[in-house]
Amino acid sequence: MDPNTLPDNTIGTRSPEGPYRVVQWATGNIGTRALRGVIEHPHLELAGLYVHTPEKAGRDAGDLCDTGATGVTATTDIDDILALRADCVLYMPRLFDLDEVCRILASGSNIVTTRGEFHHPSAMDPAARAEVEAACALGGTSIHSTGSSPGFVTEALPIVLTSIQRNLDRLAIDEFADLSQRDSPGILFDIMGFGREPAGFEDYRIDHIRSNFGPSLHSVADALGLRFDSVEAHGELATAREKVTIAAGTLEPGTVAAQRITVAGVRDGEALLQFRATWYCTTDVEVDWDIRPTGWHIDVAGDAPLDIDIRFPIPLERMSAVSPSYTANRAVNAVPVVCAAAPGIRTTAELPQVLTALG
Repeated sequence: MDPNTLPDNTIGTRSPEGPYRVVQWATGNIGTRALRGVIEHPHLELAGLYVHTPEKAGRDAGDLCDTGATGVTATTDIDDILALRADCVLYMPRLFDLDEVCRILASGSNIVTTRGEFHHPSAMDPAARAEVEAACALGGTSIHSTGSSPGFVTEALPIVLTSIQRNLDRLAIDEFADLSQRDSPGILFDIMGFGREPAGFEDYRIDHIRSNFGPSLHSVADALGLRFDSVEAHGELATAREKVTIAAGTLEPGTVAAQRITVAGVRDGEALLQFRATWYCTTDVEVDWDIRPTGWHIDVAGDAPLDIDIRFPIPLERMSAVSPSYTANRAVNAVPVVCAAAPGIRTTAELPQVLTALG
């Protein structure tokens, strides 16, 4: 990153009275929903759109998210984006690129991202963290990771729920996702491992969940003044009793039909903060798990105990169309507080309450 190639004005261009100028970076499932959110938001103005595929370049942003024409055309040129000197970039690519992030931050644009690399700065690779913080200092910018899970359910919600506690014994979050109507065979079978023999379950699935949710839980622990002795993760599998046909294909008897992965911050041998994901294609499995409908269950054990169910009242066949909103909307709504934050990597606990502007 060469400071001599940066724009001469590295301060955000929004006037105190005007809207926040925002760039949408990438238009996958989440990015497309975020793009629509920016266009429709009363206090945000779409300044630019970065895409990865040449087929999308040159198209109006509204065409890519089914809204009216915006006058903003998509580009694959990073220099075009940096030259905009937008207040914020909603960074949502499939793959993380440290150099991209640092160039954006150093150019004077803040970042809100749904990627998981920035939930807990202390958990980052020290060299990468130093490079990001240097870019923030150069551009006078901040970066924040958020979303629904991790993010809202593992950070924002626990912070609120513990605000009525004086003693906390345990906070456990269970996430349930019925994937039977998700027509994504590449994701379910090739990546997540459904339909395979259980002996073929890959450790990388556990490592992926640990790396995404462990830092998020650790960030909350730090904010609450709690300590972990360790962050531990383990996975469990359940196999189908009978042949099952789902939207993505067929599961044979004895193949993986459900998986449960737990990440826990442990103190004195007990889970203090815990996240457990139960993702399943059928409930007719060879184990006796408490498999619930899609949603979250949160149990708080303390001097003000709580037992909370959050359910998604959406038919399964519509979940793939609706679910991106849970992740994208919080990122869009976080733009104003991230733009106003002090330079650096900012966690949920450090930022003010994220409020949505609906009027």
